[in-house]
Amino acid sequence: MGAKFNRIILKISGEALAGPQGFGINFETINQIAQQIKEVVELGVEVAVVVGGGNIWRGRAGKGMDRTTADHMGMLATVINALALQDALENRDVATRVQTAIELRQIAEPYIRRRAVRHLEKKRVVIFAAGTGNPFFSTDTTAALRAAEIDAEVILLAKKVDGVYDSDPVANPQAKKFDKLNYFDILRLGLKVMDSTATSLCMDNGIPIIVFGLEKPDNIRRVILGEKIGTSIGDV
Repeated sequence: MGAKFNRIILKISGEALAGPQGFGINFETINQIAQQIKEVVELGVEVAVVVGGGNIWRGRAGKGMDRTTADHMGMLATVINALALQDALENRDVATRVQTAIELRQIAEPYIRRRAVRHLEKKRVVIFAAGTGNPFFSTDTTAALRAAEIDAEVILLAKKVDGVYDSDPVANPQAKKFDKLNYFDILRLGLKVMDSTATSLCMDNGIPIIVFGLEKPDNIRRVILGEKIGTSIGDV
């Protein structure tokens, strides 16, 4: 059975990287993710990754702080996660490049679209860090923007929960899980999948999204092979 997609954006939330401890980087979790990415690359899929930073810093946590400053701190948190994931991948002999939207030349490449695409064509994993480089934009929006720029076929949204629910499944055991949604459903129902800017960007560019959990160690590979898990959004 071959891969369903040729080029993907894998969006990994910071919370997912924290694992069961809920804060910081859980190295068992990040190594499991790196192993899954390696297996996907071995299927011939071109993989770009966008990482969040909520396991280290969330902008809204900076009460009384200037929003721009808080968001810049969040961008730096994503760089920390990107470097940790790069290290885990390289330990598995997976060629990896980190590209940042704010320049940190001593530790990573600046984001250059053509260079990113060339890396992908050479089967290198590219990790996009520091968000879009602008405050007031989430890493979900980064995933949507980069997917449009590099012509990714799908965004795989890896979270701590196994799909999209009509309410928080942790707080409400009766929460209903959706198998399939359209972009308007996300906006109309106010579902906490991705923010409205990211959702609109995906809708305008026809980029499908698959939301799934990382609770099973082979879920990324299963999605790539076309298995119906999680929640699909758009035409996928």
